[in-house]
Amino acid sequence: MEIIKYIILSLIGFGSGIVIAGAVFAFIAIIGVVPRFAQKTKTVKFIKLYEEAIIFGGIFGTSTIFIDYYIPIGNVLTFIFSLCIGMFFGAVAVSLAEILDVVPILSRRVRIQRGMRYFLLSIAVGKFLGSALYYFVPGFFNN
Repeated sequence: MEIIKYIILSLIGFGSGIVIAGAVFAFIAIIGVVPRFAQKTKTVKFIKLYEEAIIFGGIFGTSTIFIDYYIPIGNVLTFIFSLCIGMFFGAVAVSLAEILDVVPILSRRVRIQRGMRYFLLSIAVGKFLGSALYYFVPGFFNN
């Protein structure tokens, strides 16, 4: 009877994971991160590759939660990996802010007339630095 309990719990967990993953990917699709990147970088022909990279990144990221493994890639590749994660999170944050019209509202409230580009860049840099700390500082993620 104990095995049936674990099977049912596993099915519930797997089903919940599928629902959450679908919601996250739908959210990314709705805010238009992938098409916007492709449009801005003039690389529309690679849009399928971008989408697959996001999907495999999600699978890899999820697997790190329940599989404890170590990939010795060195500091340089860790830096590049952190840079990519920071750029992605920064882009998602900026895309979400753009969809919700946060930037125009914020610029009116704070009376930012010039320098909005630097404000948005600082958001992306902050996300990158957070990712770099996560990967470079041992034990940072445990606190």
